[in-house]
Amino acid sequence: MSKQMNITDMAVSFVENFEYEDIPQEALETARRCIVDTIGLYIAGTSEEVVKILAQEALDEGGAPEALLLMGGGKKVPSSKAARVMGTAGHAHDWDDTQVSHDPNHHYGLLTHPSVPPLTGALVAAQSKGITSGKAIMTAFLAGFEVETKVSEWMQADHYLRGHHSSGTIGTIGACIAAAKIMGLKGDSLRHAIGMAASFAAGIRCNFGTMTKPLHVGRAAENGVTAARLAARGVTADPSALDGRWGLPSVMSGGVSADKVAAGFANPLSIVSPGVSIKPYPSGIVTHQSMDALLELVKEHDVDSSKVTSIDFFAGSNILNPIRYAVAKNHLQAKFSMAALLSMIVLYRQAGRQQFTDEVVAGEAMQDMQARVHTHLDRHIESIGFDKIRSRIEVTLEDGQVLVKEADDRYRGGPAKPMSDDDLADKFKACTNGLIDPSIQAAILSQAQRIDESEDVSVLLTEVMGSISSVA
Repeated sequence: MSKQMNITDMAVSFVENFEYEDIPQEALETARRCIVDTIGLYIAGTSEEVVKILAQEALDEGGAPEALLLMGGGKKVPSSKAARVMGTAGHAHDWDDTQVSHDPNHHYGLLTHPSVPPLTGALVAAQSKGITSGKAIMTAFLAGFEVETKVSEWMQADHYLRGHHSSGTIGTIGACIAAAKIMGLKGDSLRHAIGMAASFAAGIRCNFGTMTKPLHVGRAAENGVTAARLAARGVTADPSALDGRWGLPSVMSGGVSADKVAAGFANPLSIVSPGVSIKPYPSGIVTHQSMDALLELVKEHDVDSSKVTSIDFFAGSNILNPIRYAVAKNHLQAKFSMAALLSMIVLYRQAGRQQFTDEVVAGEAMQDMQARVHTHLDRHIESIGFDKIRSRIEVTLEDGQVLVKEADDRYRGGPAKPMSDDDLADKFKACTNGLIDPSIQAAILSQAQRIDESEDVSVLLTEVMGSISSVA
């Protein structure tokens, strides 16, 4: 790659020069929605056992009181540990937003969950530096979001197909950039931070359906913050770690698309185009179109779940390969099981935090319904390609009637069919109901909706952290 196409240099130049005043209004509006969504998910994640374990581990380890610990009862811990817990919580339900791409080679799997790593990096680094400006938080968040999503878009699809989990790998870069922006890193220090983050990047897909899957994102946030802090102290790394034979894209995939790289960063910002999807369900993004299709079918025909004899699901390998559990035994596996997800829709006509519990998934009703679901690789759907998420559902009732529905590729929550502000507020409430007091819930939502207008974001953070039960 020529000097003019050096991705690391391009990233450094973008981060150094990116200011709040440069952010288009459309980007600010979408970013506020992503931040509202992510803050709700931090809180939702505290219901998960892995987050409780990590919070207790951070308390037991102790260390410098730099940033508030989620579930820490107001206690502060070292920045890296605070980031690990927050990042894991944000991804714990697999309900966080997803990057959009119009490139069919990405198989709707290569790309990253973009918001949790950079928002976590920005919030944690800001606490350790004593920075409270909402504008500074927003600027750092969008800087990390942009570099993370562009690198993810530019890399070849082989990255995901080899088994890397992009949110763990490329998410590390996003968290690093956000933390580095807050810390004011520039020039070689910023290059060294990126170099360390590239070496720290990790996460493999075999851990989908386990506690380690969300920990990938927690580690991405932790490692990104650590890379920025170490670079600030003078630790060195390769200054071109996103380039060349041994750079992250070449080592972890087949390299990059030169045509895409030529467009550069912020031309336009990825959060504007092609955009970002806010997920209506806490499961893999490729499942949502099918779940919505079945929900419409069930409501339209007022299907009695006891009358369902079988559900046949037809799709391509872009859905069937990552959504890999034939029958889910627990709520983590359910996020990657069409049998479980379709069974939830038929039985409960919803699939939210209340349904994704081990008690529900392992219960007799869910296990019985899952046994009636059969998945099929559809050769026609496979041959059409992966530019859209396609599937077909056939529900057979005990009287012999067969109900058929094809999924709408304009999925709910995506740029073509976005959630309304009311829908987003409802999701925030669904994430936080039963975990925080309703009066605090409303205050947090209101502040998060206009975070970049705040002169003291620490007030919001204190309310979020103080409203959650402590593990201590």
